[in-house]
Amino acid sequence: MEIANRSNVPGVVQPPLRTAKFAIGQVVKHRIYPFRGVIFDVDPVFSNTEEWLASIPEEVRPRRDQPFYHLLAENAQTTYVAYVSEQNLLADDTGKPVSHPQVPHFFKELKRGLYVSRDRALH
Repeated sequence: MEIANRSNVPGVVQPPLRTAKFAIGQVVKHRIYPFRGVIFDVDPVFSNTEEWLASIPEEVRPRRDQPFYHLLAENAQTTYVAYVSEQNLLADDTGKPVSHPQVPHFFKELKRGLYVSRDRALH
C-alpha cells in the first residue's frame, strides 16, 4: 500500500514516498505487548500529539518517519483503539476475527484473513 504526504505549497519539504507494510483490513499483533487488532486507517508518518509520544519510555519510543496505524484493538481484558508504529507490528496469521464492537462500522466481513472495507471516507 503506497501512502504519500504531498503538498502543493512551494518550499514545503515532504518526507519521501513510503510504502506501508500493512494494509487497511489486515489483522496484526503488537511485537512486544499482548494485543492484536485490525487496521482501519494509516498515517504515512507520526501524526499524534507530542504528549502521546513523550509518554512512551525513550528506550522503546518509535521513530516518527514511518507509517503509524490506527487499530481496532483487543487484549484479554478489553477492546480499544490503538495507534502503533510500523516497527512494532507483525502480521497476525491466526485467521481469528477481532472482537472489537466497532469492526462492523468499518468492515463488511472477514474473508481469507482480511477484513473487507465498507469503503467509507474516514476523514
